[in-house]
Amino acid sequence: MMQQPKVDIGEIVLHHASDSYEIGFDGVFNNRFVWHWQKWPDTHLGPLTVNLTPTKHVIFMTLAAVLVFVTMRLAGRALVRQRAGETAPKGFAAGIEGLVLWVRNDIAIENIGPNGAKFAPFILTLFFFILYMNLLGLFPWGASPTANIAVTAGLAILVFLVVEIAGFRKLGLKGYLKTIFIDIPGVTGPAGVIMSVLMSPIELVGKFTKPFALAVRLFGNLVAGHFVILSLFGIVLLFGYLAYWNWMIGVTTAALVLGIMMLELFVASLQAYVFALLSATFIGMMQSEHH
Repeated sequence: MMQQPKVDIGEIVLHHASDSYEIGFDGVFNNRFVWHWQKWPDTHLGPLTVNLTPTKHVIFMTLAAVLVFVTMRLAGRALVRQRAGETAPKGFAAGIEGLVLWVRNDIAIENIGPNGAKFAPFILTLFFFILYMNLLGLFPWGASPTANIAVTAGLAILVFLVVEIAGFRKLGLKGYLKTIFIDIPGVTGPAGVIMSVLMSPIELVGKFTKPFALAVRLFGNLVAGHFVILSLFGIVLLFGYLAYWNWMIGVTTAALVLGIMMLELFVASLQAYVFALLSATFIGMMQSEHH
């Protein structure tokens, strides 16, 4: 009978989802496909001590950024050549152009309003960057940086800063303060002022709950998807790589995992869309003091 390799399914699941200084799966294939690297010496910045060693998620974030650049560069150059030859866009370039126009028109401009065009590059960058980060985690030895709460929190903080700074520049000081000290419909005079002051902490907290929801939603969906896929695939490893009498378990599980992988492709795209959509919505809400 085929000897089953010793694997720790829990370790595989946690190792894939967590950040580390290695790429691969410990305990699988006798560690032949695990790449480790050493941490760099600590850097001292006054009273702070930081370590700038790139982790697995940093590497895949960088790869995602490079893929976004290459995608746009190749599509842009192809479109220039096609239009120079007075031919309609086709193939890869046409697909990327259609996707860019959809994000620009139906997400950015539709939700932000007349000023949406100037925010479109930011929304487009968020969409494609998150999409590539989500998809990279579906490769066998890949990783989704968006399954790291620090990454999604960083993206959410960036959106928060754009929302608040753009809102302040659009509304001015008086208009911006009205997003915190709101006018209560039907309540005027001293009572209205008192109610506005009493409601201000709730409005102020609301400004921070929006980016918090962005970060947690993206993080939770990506982590949950990877946990389900790897846990189910672990059944194949547990019962012996489709061997002998347990082949039916392996085939059934493999088919189930394949179906969930197809679903994860959809989820990866959906989460990029939702993050971009909510970001555009929050920006649009702050562009008017009557929100």
